[in-house]
Amino acid sequence: MNTNNNVYTVIYTAVVVVVVAAVLAFVASKLGPAQDANAKAETLRQMMSAAQIKSTDELYATKNADILQLYADNIQEAYTIDLEGRKLAELGVSKDNIELVSKLKPQNKAIKAGEGATLPVYIFKSGIAVMPVYGAGLWGPVWGYIALQSDRVTIAGAYFDHESETPGLGAKIKDEAWFREKFAGKTIEWGDTPAFRLEKNAEATGATNAVDAITGATMTSKGLNEALNVWFQAYEKHFGTDAFFRMLEEHAVETTTNEEEE
Repeated sequence: MNTNNNVYTVIYTAVVVVVVAAVLAFVASKLGPAQDANAKAETLRQMMSAAQIKSTDELYATKNADILQLYADNIQEAYTIDLEGRKLAELGVSKDNIELVSKLKPQNKAIKAGEGATLPVYIFKSGIAVMPVYGAGLWGPVWGYIALQSDRVTIAGAYFDHESETPGLGAKIKDEAWFREKFAGKTIEWGDTPAFRLEKNAEATGATNAVDAITGATMTSKGLNEALNVWFQAYEKHFGTDAFFRMLEEHAVETTTNEEEE
């Protein structure tokens, strides 16, 4: 065969493309389960860090299989809600059937569109509830998890991550423990706009629902501030004070009814 003509070049290129595609598909099929397992364990580490199950360092030193077991041992229930605060469905919490809503970008779009959101709620045996947040930083998405005390107003802890924020500046939302620790003990002012403030000199006002922004990371701080408030608004009808106390009242009625039946 004449290797210098166009027909040979086209055939050769086509064969190479097919072979490379087949190899990539094979590798993806083999690595897929491991990648999914790593992603699930990463999400659980972030959630449990926010919920103060263990320190962040301890969680990242724990193997994936043990992370799954730790979550299963500490979680009480998990479920999804809509934008009206209504429960939609239960999520699996056993070690062999842990279900998460880990793709937050579609939910962020649904929140902003005002419909179609399926938002996760994770309730731990300690009484702490965890919710995610997601938004846009300077160079890419930022996200995290906020843990609420049993009053559903006080923040128990937080964890934040990013895709490509600037090292030493915006990346501090993940890299610096002191930034995450600032959130513990702060409150969410459900019903207010904004419900929380992350901005320059915010703490100087004495507000309990405020944390100082990171110096030199203006755009990342603004993006995280918007993410917090967009998602807090989405969860307001479920976690807001009135909704929470209605839930307690309903639970009390159910308990009384069950006791009377017995």
